Amino acid sequence: MDANSLSPVAFLFVVWFVLIFAVIGLVPYWKIFSKAGFSGWLSILMLVPLVNLVVLYLVAFSNWNVQPSFQQQVPPPPVLPRQRW
Repeated sequence: MDANSLSPVAFLFVVWFVLIFAVIGLVPYWKIFSKAGFSGWLSILMLVPLVNLVVLYLVAFSNWNVQPSFQQQVPPPPVLPRQRW
């Protein structure tokens, strides 16, 4: 056996390790792209070197198609009538 070759078990371990961390790394990008109004599938491009920088700048400096969240307005306190003496 060659010193540079991996055993099948070690190879499977490395493949699973890489896949798990790739999925863990893609989930935040998927959510960010979805919230920004882009397709979540765009996050897969984050695995490609140099393309990930282009996509990141594209998303960062483009207009996001999102609606501002509706914030519940707190009504002002009631005005009490002035008492006349």
